Amino acid sequence: MNPSRLMKALAALAFGIVALAPAQAQNYPTRPIVLVVPFAAGGPTDVVARTLAQAMSKDLGQSVVVENTAGAGGTIAANRVARANPDGYTILIHHNGMASSVGLYRKLSFDPLKDFEYISQVADVPMTLLAKKSMPANNLNELIAYIKANKEKVNLAHAGLGAVSQLCGMLFQKAIGVDITTVPYKGTAPAMTDLLGGQVDILCDQTTQTIPHINAGSVKLYGVTTDKRISALPNAPTLNEAGLKGFQMVVWHGVYAPKGTPKAVQDRLTASVQTALKDADVKRRIAELGSDIVPPEKQTQEGLRTWLKAEIDKWVPLIKAAGQYAD
Repeated sequence: MNPSRLMKALAALAFGIVALAPAQAQNYPTRPIVLVVPFAAGGPTDVVARTLAQAMSKDLGQSVVVENTAGAGGTIAANRVARANPDGYTILIHHNGMASSVGLYRKLSFDPLKDFEYISQVADVPMTLLAKKSMPANNLNELIAYIKANKEKVNLAHAGLGAVSQLCGMLFQKAIGVDITTVPYKGTAPAMTDLLGGQVDILCDQTTQTIPHINAGSVKLYGVTTDKRISALPNAPTLNEAGLKGFQMVVWHGVYAPKGTPKAVQDRLTASVQTALKDADVKRRIAELGSDIVPPEKQTQEGLRTWLKAEIDKWVPLIKAAGQYAD
């Protein structure tokens, strides 16, 4: 083949590839989609993911298959999706750890603000401030006074570096102006077990984990971390109204795709999440978890991007000030 005919053939091939990409995006999806969860099966984020995946499968006409890729505070899963083929068939659901990882890992293998496309926020899970049942303090003010008088012997459990329970504990210590001993565990379950057994004093964790123990009266509850009382615990004050002015933290969840995913695919995924969040079964299940579906303005690509940036700006200085790193 002479050079000019070769060049024409290559140009035609390139044009065909470019023309094919939009067509593939318009036909999306044509096979199952993998939704990567950064934590173990059965945990709070996994429950939210499986609830969402079931409804999205109905809307998309293809299975959305949940795969758990746990480890390193969610960074292994996030890195997996960041490096995945940007075709919309590997996506990620992650919570606050997407933001806090920027501060916790000084050699992070991905950039949350540069290596992803933003699909939508999903649901906010409230947290609760608890203590062992034998804790003398009966309300938040008494608890703070007790901690200040006994800070050398009081401890606070959390589910490991990067866990939302650790972040909540850091925020609580900053709010009361007291540093106390923290006890890291490999997950929420063992931390809760030791709180129930009285081996540790305080734990701040998600309603998805704590409501059964609160309702059973096996722990002391001092408040919820939301700006308003929650329907699942109507008699529990917010920490803000109980005395910690401005205290607010929820476990938020967002869906991400690899950077470079076609815009048409991004838009289809965003629309599917929005449709799923209107599903009656999804609404019921999220409510059972003591959680809230985010408002429509957060169920957008820009809503997630803006929120993630704000959360990075919130947590990175706090983590650096505490000097608590995971690497």
